[in-house]
Amino acid sequence: MAAYLIVDVDDLLKFTAENGIDLQELAVALRGNAALVAGLYDTSNLKAIAIADWRSKLDGEWQVEPEAMFRSVGYEIFDADDRSCLPDCLLEGPFRYDPAPISELVLATTSLDLLPLISKVNLTRNSRIRVWGADENMLAGSEYEELVIYQLLDGLYGIRTKNVWVYIDFENISISLNEQGFVVNLDHLIERLVSQAKAHGKLVKMAAYAPWGQRGALPPLVDSSGREVAGDAPARLMMANIDPVFHLPGKQSADIRIARDVLTDAGHPEAGDVIILATGDRDFNDVINPLLQRNKTVIVWGVRGSTGRLLQSHPSLQLEYIDDFTDMQTHQSLSAVETERDIESFIPSQWSSVIIQFHRLSAPSENEQTTVDELIAQLIDARDVVSPERGDDLVSQAISLGILQQQSAAGSIRLNLQHPIVEKTLLIVNRMVRRVANTLSSRNWEYVNYGFLLKGLAMERDLDRPGMNENDQWRSHWIDCLVRERVLQRDLVPHRHNPDDLVPVIRIPAAAEHPIARQTEQEYGDIEAAAENWKAVPPHRLAETDAEVARMVTRIVVSVQQFTSFRNFAWCPLGSLHRRLREFDSGVVFQQAVEYLLINNMVTVNEYPNPRSDYNTKGIELDENNPFVAVVLAERDEFVQALLQMYRNNTTITRASIERNLPGSWDVPLWVSIMRVENVLNPLPGRTDQYSLFRTHHSVKLVANDDVDEVAATAN
Repeated sequence: MAAYLIVDVDDLLKFTAENGIDLQELAVALRGNAALVAGLYDTSNLKAIAIADWRSKLDGEWQVEPEAMFRSVGYEIFDADDRSCLPDCLLEGPFRYDPAPISELVLATTSLDLLPLISKVNLTRNSRIRVWGADENMLAGSEYEELVIYQLLDGLYGIRTKNVWVYIDFENISISLNEQGFVVNLDHLIERLVSQAKAHGKLVKMAAYAPWGQRGALPPLVDSSGREVAGDAPARLMMANIDPVFHLPGKQSADIRIARDVLTDAGHPEAGDVIILATGDRDFNDVINPLLQRNKTVIVWGVRGSTGRLLQSHPSLQLEYIDDFTDMQTHQSLSAVETERDIESFIPSQWSSVIIQFHRLSAPSENEQTTVDELIAQLIDARDVVSPERGDDLVSQAISLGILQQQSAAGSIRLNLQHPIVEKTLLIVNRMVRRVANTLSSRNWEYVNYGFLLKGLAMERDLDRPGMNENDQWRSHWIDCLVRERVLQRDLVPHRHNPDDLVPVIRIPAAAEHPIARQTEQEYGDIEAAAENWKAVPPHRLAETDAEVARMVTRIVVSVQQFTSFRNFAWCPLGSLHRRLREFDSGVVFQQAVEYLLINNMVTVNEYPNPRSDYNTKGIELDENNPFVAVVLAERDEFVQALLQMYRNNTTITRASIERNLPGSWDVPLWVSIMRVENVLNPLPGRTDQYSLFRTHHSVKLVANDDVDEVAATAN
């Protein structure tokens, strides 16, 4: 009976390194297990062959050369410098001079290179073939899956992998890296920490300690594209199977929590064989000595220039520097990093805080500048950072990114308005504050319901850019950001239908709170002031100076008149009207149009009893006797008459044909748009710029004096 053990040494070197297994211990254990499963009482009856490219130096540091070591424990050495022909090379080598059929064949390998040997060697009828590998799914789907007995290497008797437990003082490490001039690329750091831990054995536990969720407690954490991702840090750690453990900000809090967990875990029967402490703090000497007394291998990961001397000089420690096994950029190179990608969501970050708080400081200044010290103090006051050191980190990186620009050696800085992060942030802040102010002003409300605001922001066309205004979650992120930065104010108020329930609402804070809010209030003051100049100005004269407002005035008059005449109502709900015309409101145009209508007594805005509700509803009532209103409605009637005449003549209704049938100068695109909104004209499917006339529409019948049926008969 012939029994063979083939060990793929080149392939198994990675397995031993990742699991902390001594190569000699593995060689002895493999040979002993192979003899045991073959039923041999003496391992000398087992032909054990160690395959490797022995002519080249094997990876790793060895006290005894691997070739000599394998020979010493009873292996034959087979040199294979070409892995592509391993099975054939073995047939021409060790198996060529052994004609006896094989009853037991064991292949110790984590690759598939050796498996074709199974179909090439001479086997007995009842032979058994075993493969010992490291991957549970190594043979899944292969032709050998049903032919062999598969076992995991770390489950064999005598092979014990070293378990690795890692404790990361993330607050200490991130601050140390930042102080040494490195940009803390979170994704890169996670990937390298995990990889380095696996190099010492089987990674069982990994925990990262920091004041997670405490704004400004950590230096800026970025991803590979330069986006600040501190808020996502716990989630990104968990995706890498690293447990984010919270502790209060401050060195003492972190030391106590980590020391307690390490010593508690070390007393567990299944505690790690290798304990890695990622820190540069000398205070952990009180933890390290008890671990060494329990025969644990202790490794310390530190940052050069920030690691305590006692740790560096400790004789029983293995010290590794994080900056050696990572490849992080420096602050000086950060400006070259791409700072945004259109495919990524543009969400609030620490850069948002820098931009908003800078704006608060610089707004009163004519040159829109401030100093580094003033900005850091403002960030601390707004609770965006917890200390001057963290504030200096944040401002320094904002300068490196080009968000802030240095103006003088004395520390004067200003915003770089051309920077995409600055431009987008200011746009979002302005549009959101303006939306709140617009809603409060046009509806005469004290506050805006949170859900109502989300719906309104969804209609902000200026925010429809890649990575912006994507969904309610995106809008909520930014509303919450503006509340934190004191640009907006969030309160809980009793629900109007059920006072026992509290609902979130948004207000504009006092004007002195933030210059953006103050500027927005000033804009609405300007609207009211501008309305005074519109008094007694006819709609067609208004179009000469404020064309967009004049168009909105026309839309409002036509829409209110149709609603009230069709429903036999005296007024139209102002909120419904605004939603109906929202797509044409680029900012404050609707509000300006209402101010024009009010100051010229064309409408009345009031609280009206609502037959469908127990509460009054803010509405707008049209005075059709007002001469300015009469002008707009006369234009509406003339336009509808032209449409009716085209229908009678079987003329295709297009913008061009309408222009030919209307005398004088008309804003045809405006009136076609109005007729579409009011459902008088409807686009013909599949026909560009062609419309059908809704002949029985209320407004059409009104203009035609209810003779639509007669008109239709005449046309036929």
